[in-house]
Amino acid sequence: MHNLKTNITQILNDKHNQDFNTALDIYENEYSHNDLISFLKNGTVAQKQAAALKLDTVKTKEEAEIFMSNLTGCDGKIREAVSFRLKEFIPQNPDFYTEFQDTILAALIDINGNICRNMLCAIHPLKKYPEFYVDFSSKLVENTKPIIEKVNKFDIQDGKYKINKEVFKLYWYLETIYEFSELIDINSLKTIISKTKNIPDYTIREKTAKILSKIQNDKDLLTIKQELKKDQNYYVRRY
Repeated sequence: MHNLKTNITQILNDKHNQDFNTALDIYENEYSHNDLISFLKNGTVAQKQAAALKLDTVKTKEEAEIFMSNLTGCDGKIREAVSFRLKEFIPQNPDFYTEFQDTILAALIDINGNICRNMLCAIHPLKKYPEFYVDFSSKLVENTKPIIEKVNKFDIQDGKYKINKEVFKLYWYLETIYEFSELIDINSLKTIISKTKNIPDYTIREKTAKILSKIQNDKDLLTIKQELKKDQNYYVRRY
């Protein structure tokens, strides 16, 4: 058993060193733009991560598609690197990214909170593009509803990890709804707010109150807004 553990440790160390050397090679040496795109398309984890960070720009919609293909369904180091660079790349050419609503929605509830945060920042310029925000806003609402239902059905037997995982998703979707609230149908907002205002986890009520802070003239939502101003939790009632 001791020899097995030693061998596994050595293999992992060798793999780590190999990945480090691969990334260092890309960082320190000159690779063409096309080389970096090729790494993103067919490279190893280390090559893709390093290429995403080394790339200066995304020049075409085809390159944007390759770049976005590394935002979900791959190693976390790649996903985080891609999401980090999207904060720079999307503002450069927003029209390259308007068709990726589903990929963006998935990345917004990534298990890695840094990726969620990066994406929320990155997609801000897309609010100006109807070809993005019309479908995105609708899908955002529809994706949020089943998560609310799951969270509302949890009980003590469900297990802390399972509960936290769904609450985490709901947290980031509500944060996204806040950013896009002016582009979301008011009745859809009411449907969501009426269900999230009573969820026991205070972070969800806090995000609910944050969304309501933008509401000025809807009687039903203003009533809920006043209700949450009396919430027992300071972070909820501060809005």
